[in-house]
Amino acid sequence: MRGLVYGGPGVRSWTEIPDARIEDPRDAIIQVDAVTICGTDLHILGGDVPEVTEGTVLGHEAVGTIVETGSGVAGLVPGDRVLASCISACGICRYCRQGAYGQCRGGGGWILGHLVNGVQSEYARIPFADLSTYKLPDRVDDESAVLLADILPTSYEVGVLNGHVRPGDTVAIVGAGPIGLAAVLTARLFSPAHIIVIDKAESRLQAAKVFGADTTVLVGSDDALDTVRALTGGLGADVAMEAVGTPQTFELCTTLVRPGGRVANIGVHGAPATLHLEDLWIRNVTITTGLVNTYSTPKLLDMLVAGQLDLGHMVTHRFGLNEFMAAYDVFADAGRSGALKVVLSR
Repeated sequence: MRGLVYGGPGVRSWTEIPDARIEDPRDAIIQVDAVTICGTDLHILGGDVPEVTEGTVLGHEAVGTIVETGSGVAGLVPGDRVLASCISACGICRYCRQGAYGQCRGGGGWILGHLVNGVQSEYARIPFADLSTYKLPDRVDDESAVLLADILPTSYEVGVLNGHVRPGDTVAIVGAGPIGLAAVLTARLFSPAHIIVIDKAESRLQAAKVFGADTTVLVGSDDALDTVRALTGGLGADVAMEAVGTPQTFELCTTLVRPGGRVANIGVHGAPATLHLEDLWIRNVTITTGLVNTYSTPKLLDMLVAGQLDLGHMVTHRFGLNEFMAAYDVFADAGRSGALKVVLSR
C-alpha cells in the first residue's frame, strides 16, 4: 500500500509502505475512504514537532471502513463506516477516566501521525479502536464527517469552551484558517454579541464572514486593536482566541483582551512567545492552552445530523487519494490557492 511519509523537515513523499496490520488486540484496520491535511501537518514539515521521526506516515483525520479488528475490540465489525478520531484513548488511565483523552498515559493521546503511523495512506491501523472511532450514520457524508476528526472538536473545546464564551461576549479570533473558521462556527452556538476575525489573507476573511464573523480585520491595512476597542467601548475582547501558532499572533491576542478577559490558545507553537506579565498581571487575564480531548465529538456529530452545523463551505479543494503531493502544495500555499480544507477520497 502507499502512504504520505515524512522524510524530515520539508521532505514528504507518497510512496510504498508496509501494509497496515494488527499489532495489538485493541487495534482495527480501516480502509481510508476520505482524509484531510491539517495545519499541524505543516508544522511537522516545518520542523516544529521534533517528536515526529523520519519515516512516519502523517495524518490524523480520516473516515474509513473497518476491514479487520483485533480480538480485544468490541462493538466494531468489518464493513462498519467510522470516523477515526485524532485522539486515541486507552480508557483506563487516570486522564481517560476523567475524559481528558488528549493526556492519555496508557499509550494514547495524539499519536496518529505523531508517534505512530497516521491515516494519510490507503489503509491505516487505529489503536484502541473501540474507544477512538465513531460509527457514522448514512446521512452524514464523508466530507462533513472528516471535519469532526480534529478541527471542530479542537476549536470548540480548546477555543470556545476553554475561553468560556458566553452570550453577549465580544470574541476576537486571530487566524482565519480552518481552526479559526471552526471557532467562528462553534462560538456562534453561544450567541456572542460580536465575533471579530483578524487575518492577513483577504480570501480567508471573506470565508470568515460566510461562517458568521461580524467584523473582519486585514492585517497590514487595519489596526486590530483599534477595531476591537471601537466595538467594546475601549475595553477589548472578552475572549481572544489564537488560531495560528506564532509568537506574533499569541502576543496580539494578549493585547486584544480586556481586563478580566480570557486568552484561549488553540494554535500549535514551534517557537517561544513572549509572555508580557509586566502588563498582564494587573489586568486579571486568564490564559489557557490545550490539546483537544475529543470528548465533544459525539455531541458535535449529533448537531451535524440535526443540521445545526453547516460545514458545506469548509472544503474548498478535492483530490483523489493518490494526489497527496498536489494536495499538500495547494494546502500549504493557501494565501494564493484560497484553500481552507482539502479532502482526498477514494
